[in-house]
Amino acid sequence: MAGKDLKALFLHQLKDTYFAENAILKALPKMMEAARSSELKVAFGVHQKETEEQVKRLEQVFKSLGEKPEGVTCQAIQGIIAEGQEVMDEFGGSDAGDAGLIAAAQAVEHYEITRYGTLIAWAKQLGQSEAEGLLKQTLMEEENTDGVLSDLAEEAINPKAA
Repeated sequence: MAGKDLKALFLHQLKDTYFAENAILKALPKMMEAARSSELKVAFGVHQKETEEQVKRLEQVFKSLGEKPEGVTCQAIQGIIAEGQEVMDEFGGSDAGDAGLIAAAQAVEHYEITRYGTLIAWAKQLGQSEAEGLLKQTLMEEENTDGVLSDLAEEAINPKAA
């Protein structure tokens, strides 16, 4: 089956992830604005800068494959972002809203962690070592962001919301 192999699946997932990262870039400023906690605003700002670099890294992966960077609609990330918007609409301006924003952001992080883990495994299987290295760098950042958000929630945001 031509075009239905692991390389084609890898490329499709790469396009899906590229779409997702760009959607996240659009959502982060809204989340930053909605956050009440200055620490949460800073965390979102730091992650926005990281995400900009992650998009550039994905573009490098496309280039290493001889492909043009382009996205395909990622319904999963659209749903996760919509849930985050719902939290902002219903709980915005409250301490619980910040807890909800962290939950929404972590849903995004966990989605990205699974996607990057899969892409890394497939890049390795396909012998795409340059892509594998670039994707590993992003995975480490996503895992770090998830940890930062957990710490912030447990140490400051959740107690204040309670």
